[in-house]
Amino acid sequence: MSKLLLMDGHSIANRAFYGLPDLTNSAGEHTGAIFGFLNMMFKFIEVEKPDNFAVAFDVHAPTFRHKMFDAYKGTRKPMLPELKEQIPRIQEMLRAMGVPVITLEGWEADDILGTLSRIGEEKGFDVTIVSGDRDLLQLATEKVKISIPKTKKTGTEIEQYYAADVKALYGVTPKQFIDIKALMGDASDNIPGVEGIGEKTASNLIQQYGSIEECHAHVEELKPPRASKNLAAQWDIAVLSKELATINVQAPIELEEGSTKLDNIFTEEAYLLCKRYELKNLLPRFENSTTASVADNTSETFKHISDFSEVEAFFEDLKKSGNDFVGVSIMATDKIKGVALSVGESTVYIESNGLVTPENLAHKLIELSGKGVKLCFWDLKKAMHLIYDLLSDDEKAGVYENGGKAVIFPTACDVAVAAYLLNPTKSEYNAEDVASEMLGKIIPGVADLFGKKKLAAALEDDSLIDEVVKYACYNAYVAHDAYELIINKIKEEGMLDIYETIELPLIYTLFDMEIAGIAMDADALSEYGKKLSVRIKELEQSIYNEAGEEFNINSPKQLGVILFEKLGIKGGKKTKTGYSTAADVLESLAGENPIISDILEYRQLAKLKSTYADGLATCVDADGRVRSTFMQTVTATGRISSTEPNLQNIPIRMELGREIRKVFHPEDGYVFLDADYSQIELRVLAHMSGDDNLINAFKAGQDIHRSTASLVFNTPFEEVTDLQRRRAKAVNFGIVYGISAFGLAKDIDVSRGEAQEYIDNYFVAYPKMHEFLENLKADGKEKGYVTTMFGRRRPIPELASSNFMTRQFGERVAMNSPIQGTAADIIKIAMVKVHDRLLSEHLKSKLLLQVHDELLVEALESEKSKVKALIQEEMENAANLAVKLEIDMNAGKNWAEAH
Repeated sequence: MSKLLLMDGHSIANRAFYGLPDLTNSAGEHTGAIFGFLNMMFKFIEVEKPDNFAVAFDVHAPTFRHKMFDAYKGTRKPMLPELKEQIPRIQEMLRAMGVPVITLEGWEADDILGTLSRIGEEKGFDVTIVSGDRDLLQLATEKVKISIPKTKKTGTEIEQYYAADVKALYGVTPKQFIDIKALMGDASDNIPGVEGIGEKTASNLIQQYGSIEECHAHVEELKPPRASKNLAAQWDIAVLSKELATINVQAPIELEEGSTKLDNIFTEEAYLLCKRYELKNLLPRFENSTTASVADNTSETFKHISDFSEVEAFFEDLKKSGNDFVGVSIMATDKIKGVALSVGESTVYIESNGLVTPENLAHKLIELSGKGVKLCFWDLKKAMHLIYDLLSDDEKAGVYENGGKAVIFPTACDVAVAAYLLNPTKSEYNAEDVASEMLGKIIPGVADLFGKKKLAAALEDDSLIDEVVKYACYNAYVAHDAYELIINKIKEEGMLDIYETIELPLIYTLFDMEIAGIAMDADALSEYGKKLSVRIKELEQSIYNEAGEEFNINSPKQLGVILFEKLGIKGGKKTKTGYSTAADVLESLAGENPIISDILEYRQLAKLKSTYADGLATCVDADGRVRSTFMQTVTATGRISSTEPNLQNIPIRMELGREIRKVFHPEDGYVFLDADYSQIELRVLAHMSGDDNLINAFKAGQDIHRSTASLVFNTPFEEVTDLQRRRAKAVNFGIVYGISAFGLAKDIDVSRGEAQEYIDNYFVAYPKMHEFLENLKADGKEKGYVTTMFGRRRPIPELASSNFMTRQFGERVAMNSPIQGTAADIIKIAMVKVHDRLLSEHLKSKLLLQVHDELLVEALESEKSKVKALIQEEMENAANLAVKLEIDMNAGKNWAEAH
């Protein structure tokens, strides 16, 4: 027999929204309700196996029942904006899947569902209605089943009710269930009910009398007396409640033959939307029915060649064709396996095989770039490394000719870096997403083509060569077709100059820094590790003595018991798994017992040993140098990060942390020059806010923290105490990061009221500052993003959240990002300028590292004076601010000494 599945759209979307975390995609769009709704829908389709399917939604115009409720109550609780914005997207997804979305002006979804279920039953269907609204139990019959999803600790469970089930649970028929709701009410459905009558009393009364009308006719007999009294006094409310609870099954709607027939819902259009909203966990459902056909259709122009003469002919034709722009994708593990090149209308994968060696392919690409052909990569820096590794020593030496620009690919570009500039909040920038967002096309990704295999493993598997060809060609094809669109979008958003003068040149700078690396003394590192081990052992024994027993210090559960039960330290936070021993919890209790300070130090030193003393030993190359990878597309503010190893996160606030820098040293005949911007973020803040008091303090060369203390504490400059200066310093830097009174109080150990007074006084001292920061928040809310001084955008979807804590976070980001992002832009400009001048002036000195606001240069002893002047000139002139950019520069025979 045919089956009709009906879903209550708003009800299931609401359940999905509140049942899942507040998910957002990289564009800041809320997607949790979409994801949850689709998962619920797929589950019911799989379980029910319907022939026909439709989803009903309320319309925004008020229905008859809404009007009745408004007349009584005055207002209805509005839908949260985060959910409201997702309803049209759910409907869009359903239509893309070919699922009927049914709405009717002036009628609620309940009425539509009730009418369709009645018609479906009359036509001989078995009907299932899915809703979280128990009002729909009144629609249950022998052929109409009501399915209600319930969220429990064990997951989502489904309650199912035919008419007999309603009778068994409530002791009444489905129609009489309306009368129960009329008496007991339902706040979630805006049904007021009669005060003092709960579910049990309502059920007993309707079982005994059959309806609210009969209850009213025997109102003086009703038990308990409270029910008798309240029903008599609130009869009009009971009648209204019954009207509100009654679903109209006579809505003016038809169930036409074939109109709700369920076909393949995994359409190309729906797949594209899933990618658009970044619902990646749903994509595997489309694999068999969508991506294969899309890939086959799109890849008809792809060609796979590996014959030497054919490869030679291809490159000759390409050079003669006049194409000045080629999308490139290099497939490599420890060596190049193949290269895909696309000019749009045709895309070729050249396999490294036989005479077509990796070296041969590398030189062909270099030759193309040398002829003025712009090569567009997904990761230009990685591509340069792959090519550089294949060059002879003489060829490597030639890389740094031509005025300091690497001649491997002098006219290249990077799609991922350009896409990052458009949306810096994403976790990755790949061809799948760019094809979807910029080209409106679906292309297969790693999981689509290789299943659970990683790309590196797939490249080693000869049986997957066809899939590798497709993957590489799609990457090259999207690089070619999407790049200009991305650049045009960047231009529209006013960021072309950032891309062309900061981000693109920076790729070459970072490449050279990675090639250079930094020398490390392995013996000194070993000694450092031993020193850490000794101190860790001392702390371990001290902790055992203070605890009165030995235990696993690294076990939060055991540590929690020791601290908060055995030692009785107050202030512990109990969780489901035991006491929290997180760093912030322990730091807040540091003064309660000396064991806590020892534990905090133990943890810091243990991390230092594992991450640096032990970890760095595995990162040293054969030449004794450590080479970090600098990441350009990771942080939302524009800052550079480093990895494998991370040399930007060395803890320098503790003496043993700073000592790790001693193991890094310059080559013989060289010296380290370490230049650090002085208070760059405060200088940027002074410039961007235009605050005269702060600008004048910098111009006068005053100690900025002492100057702030003088203004905040109304104390003569020369009488400011060290404590006042420390607190003013905390306020200065805290303001940059949007600190709250609560956060400041915790940082400087004062009351929240005192901290708020300091912040208030700060804004009195710097009046334009408060206006500037408030304007940043307002602009962020209005536009959805804030910008740096150079125009770099930082999206802030959190500002639109209905959650207070999320909005507060968004406000802090809005205040901080323009400052931190501008500082990041300035240091990038300085890096490029220093790097290019070192090369263009044919100096042997090299830029090695960038750590936050600090540059480390390995300078030849004989070039030291010239390089110092060069660094100072370029760093201090990297941006034109209302206050001078200043640097602190030191020289040393190791990194610690130079810093």
